[in-house]
Amino acid sequence: MTTRAAALRHVGIGLGRIRHWNDGLGEFSRQLCGALAARADELRERDCIALHFHLPHEFHGLFGAQVGYLATHTLQRAAHLRTTGFALWHTLHQHNRLRAPLGTRRRVETVHDLNFLHTKRGGKLEGYRARLARRLAAADAVVAITQYVAGDLARELPSLRVAPQVIHNGATDLSGAPQTPPAGIGEIAARPFLLHVSRLAPTKNITALLDLAAAWPEQPLVLAGAASDYTATVRRSIAERGLHNVTLLLDIGEAEKAWLYAHCMGFLFPSLAEGFGLPPIEAMHFGKPVFLSRLTSLPEVGGELAFYFDTFDGPQMRARIEAGLAAHQAPGRADAVIAHARQFSWSRCALSYIALYRRLLADDPA
Repeated sequence: MTTRAAALRHVGIGLGRIRHWNDGLGEFSRQLCGALAARADELRERDCIALHFHLPHEFHGLFGAQVGYLATHTLQRAAHLRTTGFALWHTLHQHNRLRAPLGTRRRVETVHDLNFLHTKRGGKLEGYRARLARRLAAADAVVAITQYVAGDLARELPSLRVAPQVIHNGATDLSGAPQTPPAGIGEIAARPFLLHVSRLAPTKNITALLDLAAAWPEQPLVLAGAASDYTATVRRSIAERGLHNVTLLLDIGEAEKAWLYAHCMGFLFPSLAEGFGLPPIEAMHFGKPVFLSRLTSLPEVGGELAFYFDTFDGPQMRARIEAGLAAHQAPGRADAVIAHARQFSWSRCALSYIALYRRLLADDPA
């Protein structure tokens, strides 16, 4: 073994037992790991850092041969044994229950949200808060994906031994990607439509979008996301309310999502709880007007170039959208929206994490 090989510092990236890539955590994990993998050779040569991705076996090889792959196992919730010693382990989200390998010298954890503050009450809320505090007590660095999340952490977990560092997510630019009309889009393809893309959970405020559709029956609305028990409830509600202007598209691919962004006349995201909010920035890459709630992280991400709902009353949402669509016709506004979106790149995000790894490993004996 060469001296250089012996000096390698092994860095593990814990994705957990991820099952798919078509939600916010999946998109974050896939895009960040892809951007890190693109710099793996540079990290090995410049910093003697070897990257290893910890994820289910069926995804091994996804990020290329320049990184290592580690298999996940349920027993790693209790103890994680490896013959390789890890200088640093980065857990990509707070829902990953698999532990870092025993003997890991530095630990980083990314916190995406404290949405349990909005969805839990009483003892359950306190239990979630206590579990998160225990997780983060062992971290040498805690990353929050927005200033909003960092503020939540500082307020709810004042005993944290390290102050959270903010690293904004990137957002994928699909504006130059291949486009395919989704199956089931039908005659809507020829009409100006409004779009919502998310995992279609209750916190995404789908009820408000259906109220909007009821108040604007001549306006087509497309809801796109992943199939779930809740989407079955949404489908029933659409039928029961006779909302013939609403189209529900499930489990669409990247090319279909790109087509939807390219052809919609506006993007709607009245979410009740977000740690970041990737879809609005994806839509902004196409220069589209986006309409957001004023809640949680969305004003930080959307900035001054988004339009905001002050109420979730259907007729008033309609009035806000109509006014925003007219305002978006101002010269240069679409270009400004695109420029705003380009601030959120996965390359920049990865470089910020790499800088954090280098700082934490600066005093590592290698």
